Amino acid sequence: MTAPLVAQLALALVAVLAAVAAPDRIRGAVAGTATLATAAAGAWAGVLALGGATGALEVPSALPGVVLRLAPDRLGGLFMLVAGVVGAAVAVYAIGYAHGVTASRTQWAALPVFLLGMQLVPAAGDLVAFLLAWELMAGGSTVLVLAEHSRRAQTREAALWYAVTTHLSMLAILGGFAVLAAQTGATDFAGLAAADPRSAAASLAFVLLAVGFGTKAGVVPLHVWLPRAHPEAPSHASAAMSAAMVKMGVYGLLLVTLRLLPGGPTWWAAVLVGVGALSAVYGILQAAVASDLKRLLAYSTSENVGLIVLALGMALLLRDEADAPASLALLACLLLVVSHAAFKTTLFLGAGAVLRATGERDLDRLGGLAHRMPWTTAAFGLGALGAAALPVTGGFVAEWTLLQAMIHAAEPGERVVAATVPLALGVIALTAGLALLTFVKAFGIAFLARPRSLGAETAREVPVGMRVAMVASGVAVVGLGVAPGPVAAGLAQAVGVDGVGSAGLGGVTLDGVGAVLDPVALAVLSVAVVLPAIVASAVLARRRPRTVGAPAWGCGRIRTSPRMQYTATSYAEPLMRVFDDALQPTRDIEVTHVAESQYLADRVQYSQRVDDVVEVRLYAPVIRVADRVADAARRVQNGSITRYLAFAFAALVVVLVVVSR
Repeated sequence: MTAPLVAQLALALVAVLAAVAAPDRIRGAVAGTATLATAAAGAWAGVLALGGATGALEVPSALPGVVLRLAPDRLGGLFMLVAGVVGAAVAVYAIGYAHGVTASRTQWAALPVFLLGMQLVPAAGDLVAFLLAWELMAGGSTVLVLAEHSRRAQTREAALWYAVTTHLSMLAILGGFAVLAAQTGATDFAGLAAADPRSAAASLAFVLLAVGFGTKAGVVPLHVWLPRAHPEAPSHASAAMSAAMVKMGVYGLLLVTLRLLPGGPTWWAAVLVGVGALSAVYGILQAAVASDLKRLLAYSTSENVGLIVLALGMALLLRDEADAPASLALLACLLLVVSHAAFKTTLFLGAGAVLRATGERDLDRLGGLAHRMPWTTAAFGLGALGAAALPVTGGFVAEWTLLQAMIHAAEPGERVVAATVPLALGVIALTAGLALLTFVKAFGIAFLARPRSLGAETAREVPVGMRVAMVASGVAVVGLGVAPGPVAAGLAQAVGVDGVGSAGLGGVTLDGVGAVLDPVALAVLSVAVVLPAIVASAVLARRRPRTVGAPAWGCGRIRTSPRMQYTATSYAEPLMRVFDDALQPTRDIEVTHVAESQYLADRVQYSQRVDDVVEVRLYAPVIRVADRVADAARRVQNGSITRYLAFAFAALVVVLVVVSR
């Protein structure tokens, strides 16, 4: 077990040295290859830990008596595997993507540091190693968010939001662990698990840790950094942050609720269910009306993480009432983690390919890419199928498992459970429908119809390395749906869930509730339904060839402008009107009249903007108050040495008074 851990550390050091010392001409290839090897070593360690291998690596530190201990268990091995596989795809993609002005030494050095931090977080065996790995992950990702600050001014603002929120989350995590350490007198996870989960100190620790890990996971209302940082970071960094980094927040929640503080009070589970439901609905609503492709995917991440947290909350809520549904909800949580990693990697890499080829990420300025970028179109389409949870993808299997847990827990004796299960079912149904609408919009507007800008019209397919990473991720999305049985069985072992096995050619059996999913039969049924319609359409088209030179929906006229097509904004307008109170869009109509008459309009301009309601209503007032406090503090700090000495003397007096008591 120690060999892959040592290999990770050594290869990450090689990657950083290559990024700093390699000549410009070969920096991408050398540093990218070393980064790929680092990610592969992490995946190797994850596979061994998930399979039950034991062993620990102890790394001495500069602090006397402090040793960093890396000892992943099965659950940690799963998240190491996720981070390693995503990191490998990102490294391959980055070699082709991060070129020219963006391929700076700093960016290439930050990437392996970021990936190493993500892989070491679930490998940590004590608080010191965990917090150090967490800071490596946070620091590397912050540098990557800032990578293109010289090209776009808004990148600096996004990086500032991200840096502030990630450090606040670190303070919350540190506070939560400090409470547990004070109660148990230990710093290793085995010692921290001795804390009484029913005590007030444990509840305080849970709240602090849930806030810290929830911020990193991007759950609402702690998500404000996510739709800012993801669009501004390089697309391979966005893929790693969305597909793997936010999962470290999920891992933290699992670590707290399953390993450190198992058996906590019911209200912990209710809080997780409520936060997960809010995040899922709010995230997909914002994604459905977004026209910026990467911003859409960022809000979709909030929705996906919301479902993951909801599944975890349901598993905790049902553990005392219905054992089999609780186990299935926990399995669904892990399936959602794995499937989201696959399809969100594919989607962000696809969005990066579109941005590189067209210079655009605004859906209203894209279109017609299916003919110009067929590989990107196919990969993005597979990712969109997974994000919409359609058969046969990993997203479908995960949500099907979660629904099975909900359905078979529909009649428990506990009142809280009886009230929560129907609401959770409604949230899943609503988010599934909105996700389908969202990704039909994203794929259809970006890749079909006619180009809406010069960049889209002149787009060309991206280099081979980028295509390989995208297609491999897309194949993983389908692979998780075609053969989910072995994957589900392996994930069940990670959390000790029984009664999960394989059926047929890779299907899933859930013995606890008597449910079976056979993806092959489902695929055959889908083909049997769709194929006759395709054949009939082709036959009818051959019998009655088109002789008119204009499309039928054009009323006999040829469309002379792409502006006559649907845009992402117009596509989402009906949804905007339905959820107007929740989204609260800002609309403006500007009418320019003919000079001779106020009754004749020469020009009418309509604009609509959708701001993040949580940011406007919750964070903006807090920031204004903080600015006022900072202005007042600035007046106090006037440069007077006498005043500063007085402050120091007053502080010393307070300390002496406190100590004397």
